[in-house]
Amino acid sequence: MTPMPPTGLLIPADAPFSAAQEAWLAGFIAGVAAAGRRASAAADAPTATVDVLFGTQTGNAEFLAGEVVAGARAHGLGGTATALDAVTPERLAAMSHVLVLASTYGEGEMPDNAGLFWESLQADTAPRLDGLRYAVLGLGDRGYDDFCQAAKLIDTRLEQLGATRLHDRVDCDVDFEEPAAAWTTAVLDRLTAETGTTTATATTASAASAPAARTRSPWNKRTPYPSRLLVNRLLSSPDSAKEIRHYEFDLGDSGITYQAGDALAVVPLNDDALVGALLDHLGAGGDEETARLLRAEREIRTPSKELIADLVERAPSSELAAVVAHGDRSDLESWLWGRDVLDLLRDAGPAAPGPAELLPLLRPLQARQYSISSSPLAHPDRIHLTVASVRYDTGGRTYAGVTSSYLADRVGEEAPVGVYLQPNASFGVPADDDTPMVMIGPGTGVAPFRGFLHERAARGAEGRNWLFFGDRHRATDFVYEDELAELRDSGVLTRLDLAFSRDQTEKVYVQTRMREQARELYAWLEDGAHVYVCGDASRMAKDVEAALLGVIAGQRGRGNADAAEYLADLRRAKRYVRDVY
Repeated sequence: MTPMPPTGLLIPADAPFSAAQEAWLAGFIAGVAAAGRRASAAADAPTATVDVLFGTQTGNAEFLAGEVVAGARAHGLGGTATALDAVTPERLAAMSHVLVLASTYGEGEMPDNAGLFWESLQADTAPRLDGLRYAVLGLGDRGYDDFCQAAKLIDTRLEQLGATRLHDRVDCDVDFEEPAAAWTTAVLDRLTAETGTTTATATTASAASAPAARTRSPWNKRTPYPSRLLVNRLLSSPDSAKEIRHYEFDLGDSGITYQAGDALAVVPLNDDALVGALLDHLGAGGDEETARLLRAEREIRTPSKELIADLVERAPSSELAAVVAHGDRSDLESWLWGRDVLDLLRDAGPAAPGPAELLPLLRPLQARQYSISSSPLAHPDRIHLTVASVRYDTGGRTYAGVTSSYLADRVGEEAPVGVYLQPNASFGVPADDDTPMVMIGPGTGVAPFRGFLHERAARGAEGRNWLFFGDRHRATDFVYEDELAELRDSGVLTRLDLAFSRDQTEKVYVQTRMREQARELYAWLEDGAHVYVCGDASRMAKDVEAALLGVIAGQRGRGNADAAEYLADLRRAKRYVRDVY
């Protein structure tokens, strides 16, 4: 349709119309032109809309959801990405085409922004979904028994409620990029065929409605950036039972840009001493290729499920085989705790596999992710990490964490360290500088909150900031004590509540301080505060959530169900978020 010229150009200056008539005619012509533009836009609009729903813990599913939406628009389809918890059953029932991307957290649990969705979906009151077409992509780690369990549960439940699967579910391991891309292409091609979207429509719609392409960093798990470790400083006291270190990585010419709340993935190398012990046990001391693979490409600290199954079959009389025969997963986990591949090979005795048989049974060596403890506004050219070194002795051997000991002991000043950014869009400083923040992070859980506070200081934010921090002993474990005192004295840190559990007869934790300050804490929530939790998922995060629910229930006086709904509302509004591991 040819665009209409401005109305002033259509009515000659000497036309025989009164002022009123000319005004009416100008309005009429403008209306016709607007209708034409709407019709043209409607002709170019996407012929169908796909809702891309994501459940994520570390940001991977959310990132992929954005990629899927961009792909949908390139196919001429409308597309939006939404966190699962933001979708009610009624809203889900009104959708026509849904793509679900769900990671699995912990031992088969839903990620933080999918728990409410799953709770409502499995309820007896969940509506029928007979008109819904869907597909599910799972993200997980095959090293866990409940691999991609969240995606499997959602996939099955949608089918039970009458929805029609338009493509089989795909479950991705830690190297998810290629299978996720193949799934996306297959699903979008099928949707395009079903909806009759044409190439012309796709081209026009993509140009008209697609957002600017996201800039993807060239640095990733396959091509990490070779950074230099500029700072390696002990934070905890030498007398502490823990070893917590502060690291600073040079971003150099990488072009990496980060946000407070993101994570940095560090690609480690295995300890040469452990590699040497393995080679000696395997009788492969002179095998350079096997040594290289064991050092740089295979996971030798944590035995794989495949190796465990193989060893049980090879050595049915071994201690491992006896534990597996009991069929109790918790007993097996307890027996495996602290043991590495060398321990299991020794347990199997002469039946253990040789190098050629062993290598395929070992998982690829994975990067470890750590919460960034700096702000790009304060440190644009560096990324800081706060890491606890894992070290312990048992059974006559000394063990160490793969990456924590690599950084602490084996990286020289000039040796490159492979790193890449792991964005976390769900965990960051509020956009509104006046919004209050409550941060709960004992131990190394303080890491992102150091970055948050530096960010707010650099922005000159006026919002109040409250940090709950703790560890075992104040004298030995109070990391960043001087920095936090300075932030408090300058007014950036409004409140600092400390809990050092072993400094008195009765143990005191951050959740203890939360309960003690229940009235003030609830007042902050009512004032719109965002609540952040970082640290251990298995115990601390659960205890903190229980304390938070108790604070809400006690202050509102309306019972546990009301407190649970209040906290659910905070989740939906992204005012209660966690970075737990």
